Amino acid sequence: MDFGSLFSALFMGIVEGLTEFLPISSTGHLILFGELIGFEGPPGKAFEISVQLGAILAVVVIYRHLIMDLLRGMWRPGAERFYVINLVLAFLPAAVIGAVLHKTITELLFTPWVVAVALILGGIAIIVIERARPEPTIRSVPEIGPLAALLVGFGQALAMIPGTSRSGATIITALLIGVERRTAAEFSFMLAIPTMFAATFYSLFKARHDIDFSAFGQIGVGFVAAFIVAFFTVRAVLAVIGRIGFTPFGWYRIGLGLVVMVALAFG
Repeated sequence: MDFGSLFSALFMGIVEGLTEFLPISSTGHLILFGELIGFEGPPGKAFEISVQLGAILAVVVIYRHLIMDLLRGMWRPGAERFYVINLVLAFLPAAVIGAVLHKTITELLFTPWVVAVALILGGIAIIVIERARPEPTIRSVPEIGPLAALLVGFGQALAMIPGTSRSGATIITALLIGVERRTAAEFSFMLAIPTMFAATFYSLFKARHDIDFSAFGQIGVGFVAAFIVAFFTVRAVLAVIGRIGFTPFGWYRIGLGLVVMVALAFG
């Protein structure tokens, strides 16, 4: 394997780690940058699965103490059980809709034009909702009720459209129902754990006959890069999001979407 292939894998792993937990769409960025640099990963979905797994494992490491508390406390009445129930309720809509429509969405919507439009529309939504959102009434994840959790789950289901952003859809939905910014981000990151693990194993099962791990160098480089970058990205977001809000990400999405449209229009 040549150095260029490894460098491309490193770059794509960094892109995944940077974008997976920001409201700017990791799938959209992987499609766009993959087209830009002409990235050709290993046959099958081995590379895509590996970088997603690297990113989600970073969140598992960051929240490992909370995860252990939830696993120990979910068996008895209390805040931990309530937390887990909310995560399950928020997970269900995307799980059900994704199982039914995954193939159709992948075949029809995974194009640069769809990504560009979704980036722009999502950016406008973020800016508008940040300005018009209600005063926060929910300031910790255990305060999120079952109905609110289910609504966040339906918001997450929209992220199956490439360019929408899973974290963006869940966070913006949470803001709309009165969840404070940092709490919305934490719930989005925790919800990503079951969602992305389920998506990863579903992709593995669907592509089990096509996956080829022959290019292990690319897979390993992408995995490690996604893990390291996602780890520091999530910690940075949690540290500053209460102060800066999500509006800058909205403007970034609009700008990137317009650039992509111009590039596509002029070949």
